[in-house]
Amino acid sequence: MIRLFHVSDVHFGGEDQAAIQWFSHIVKTEQPDAVVVTGDLTLRALDKEFAQAFEWLESLDRPVTVEVGNHDLPYFNLWDRFVTPYRRFEGLKRLIEKPLNIKGVSIVPLKTTARFQFRFNWSKGYVSGSALEATLDLVKATPAGNLVIVTCHHPLVEAGTSMNSKTRKGKKALEALVAAGAHAVLTGHVHDPFDVPYEVKGRNVRLIGAGTLSERVRAHPPSFNEIYIRGDMMKTIVRVKGESAHPAAAELPVTSNT
Repeated sequence: MIRLFHVSDVHFGGEDQAAIQWFSHIVKTEQPDAVVVTGDLTLRALDKEFAQAFEWLESLDRPVTVEVGNHDLPYFNLWDRFVTPYRRFEGLKRLIEKPLNIKGVSIVPLKTTARFQFRFNWSKGYVSGSALEATLDLVKATPAGNLVIVTCHHPLVEAGTSMNSKTRKGKKALEALVAAGAHAVLTGHVHDPFDVPYEVKGRNVRLIGAGTLSERVRAHPPSFNEIYIRGDMMKTIVRVKGESAHPAAAELPVTSNT
């Protein structure tokens, strides 16, 4: 059995220190197989926030992969945003969009952030053709028989949360990923957890969103997802700070056809 800790929207610079310490203690005590971070490590993409994030991730001492979130790109410094948007990630470079293969499970990154969009709100998601092709290549290269999990910051389609992602080309990307063999998509951005099946041409894919460890909470307190994988079965447990763990969904197959 594989156990993943899925965390998102930590927002160093606006983090909940008690939630960070709580999560770190659980990681060190329970030793998951990997930690998946689906974006927004920082609040304002400042050097000091990235330094805090790097120190925290290193302290977990587990295999880690990190997606880039919209808050991780400079927003007000347009030179940095357009010319060197990932400069502040230097310390985290080896963790960013890092594919992981763990005992029959392949974790594959997909970039959903953009330096510029033809709309007012640049915080929303966007899947470029090049980003999708890069991910599809990784999916196709996974070992035969592996369960394939795609990780990105923005939900590719809406999942009924109070905040939306409005990811442009997200539905098309999801359809292409499922056709290529993806079984589940892990995301963040909306700050509330969810685990829902989504049908793509007769096949169910699991859409799983993590909450936040920041002070920017919405419908739920600070939380993260604990994901169990046993063969082709997957179960998500939402771990909420100050509460007992409870399932976001029953243990269900991720490869079933409807």
